[in-house]
Parts: sequence; C-alpha cells; structure tokens
Amino acid sequence: MKRRHLLLGSAAAIAPSFAARADTAWPAKPIRFIVPFAAGGGGGTDTVSRLICDRLGHTFDQSFVIDNKGGAGGNIGTAELARSAPDGYTIGLISVSSHTLNPMLYRKLSYDPDKDLVAISRVALLANFLGVTRSLPVSDMAELIALCKKEPGKYAFASSGPGTSLHLSGELFKTMAGIDIQHVPYKGAGVAYGDLIAGTVHMMFANMPSMLPQVRDGKLKGLAVTSAERSKAAPDVPTIAETLPGYIATSWYGIAAPAGTPEPILAKLEAALAAALATPEVQKRWQDDLGLDMPPAGRAGFAEFLAADRAHWAPAVKASGVRLD
Repeated sequence: MKRRHLLLGSAAAIAPSFAARADTAWPAKPIRFIVPFAAGGGGGTDTVSRLICDRLGHTFDQSFVIDNKGGAGGNIGTAELARSAPDGYTIGLISVSSHTLNPMLYRKLSYDPDKDLVAISRVALLANFLGVTRSLPVSDMAELIALCKKEPGKYAFASSGPGTSLHLSGELFKTMAGIDIQHVPYKGAGVAYGDLIAGTVHMMFANMPSMLPQVRDGKLKGLAVTSAERSKAAPDVPTIAETLPGYIATSWYGIAAPAGTPEPILAKLEAALAAALATPEVQKRWQDDLGLDMPPAGRAGFAEFLAADRAHWAPAVKASGVRLD
C-alpha cells in the first residue's frame, strides 16, 4: 500500500509538468481557421483572414489553414467553430453577424455566442459605404433624400440578404430619413453589383473593402460612409451623419476559439494577434487598401463592446421586421 501511494504521488507530481509541456508544445500541427462566409463573398473576409493567418503562421511556424463554411448569415460556420474540440487547433472569424445581429434575428441559433465561444480579439472595424448607380441624378445625401421623398417607393436598395448589416444599414437610413425605398435582397453582395452598376437597382450599402474599388474605378458613385467619422481610405467622402445626425452603422471582425480552449493557448494567440495588428504591413493594408479601422486588440472589454453594439443595432433590427428560422 505504501508503495502504491508513492506511485500515485509520483503520477500526480508528473501530471502538471506534462500539461505544461503540452501547452508549451502548442502548436504541434496545422491550425484550422474557419471563415463562416463563402470564399470571394466580398466584405474583405478573404483578405483579412489570409493576412491574419499569414502573420500567425510566421509567428508560430505552423500553417493556419482557411476553411470557408458559408451559409445562413454566418451561422453554419460559427456553429461548427463552437462545436469544435477546444484544443487550440480550431479557431475562426467572428463578426457583427455572428455575435450582434443573428442573436436578435434568428428565433433559434445552434450556438450561444456568449457561452460557446471565447473572443480572443477584434481585428477590424468596417464602415459601410453607400454607393449609387451612376445614372441616378444625385451627387450627395441631401439630393438622394429629396429624390426619394419626391417619388416614394420608386427607388430600391440592394443588400447581400435579409438581416445582414448591409440590409439593416438601409433600414436605419429609411427610418431616420423618413423615406420609402424598397429592399431587394441578393444572395451575396457580389451578385448585387452587376445590377447596381446596370441601374436595375439604385443604391446599396456595402462593406468598405468591396465598395471602395467600384467607386475608385468609376463604376459607381460613392455618396457617403456609415461611420461616425470619415474614412481614412476615402477622406473626401462625407459621412451620412453629416446629413442625418446620429446615423452610425458599422461592422466588425474578430477571432474566437471554442469555449474551454486552454488559457495558455488563448494567451499566446492574443499576444500574437496584438503583434500582428501592430505591424506596419497590416496597418497599411487595413487603412489604405481595405478602408478598415483598427480596434483595440485583445480580450479586454469585448463583453462591454458587444453589449453596446447589440443595443445600437436593436432599433434597426426592429424596424426591419425580419425574423428568421
């Protein structure tokens, strides 16, 4: 019996050191990075994910392999991330859709954003950009509002689907401007651009990374951005708030892991993401090429940010009348 106790005591002493070595060894194989949107879907998710994975790959000397799992407004990929083993070998992209809008829009989610996932860091803030077809006889927000009031119900705005931040940006605009414009949902922003350029629909709120090139190439007229301040990527473009005080409709991206992922691994990822976001290369790509803003890195303050974000978007969700199964 005495010998047995000695052996058990030795095993207990060894266990913590083994766990410490296991944490130290992470990552010992490639890491799966789930993106809950289709590849090439616009909004900058592809570019943001590639840049983040590239920086993390260099930091940890392991591959971070992107796995696009699109569908249901990001719910399918986010649910898969939530169900993944919490061993540090699956992380993924979260967004205003997965954590702010979908919990208010869907009657039942297959994941709990507050319990099933742990946010490691926000990585980007996005303004939406209001672009209009070139044939529309307006040059600023005041003229657009006047035109829509003159002919109620005649003009239409496109979106990437019901309940998306692009749709809700339009609903918030309708409510605050007191205008009647029709919503035309598409299966993704990329599909909508063809009709918008052709003039089949008249306007669209789109994420800055996808709309900015269309405006720069002269295919569309860029009227305004939805952030509180002008974008550094397009400083000559006014905000909607300059015409409609109080109008703000911004999106965000972050990185999360399944709940239960070991703290040492979360800490390593948090530090690596903060370092990546601080590099001149990433900051230049975010600001100059994609029109993104850089949020504070890390886990601190995420719960407070999320609560404020949900409170801000709630009126637009209510005004839309959208409830999804």
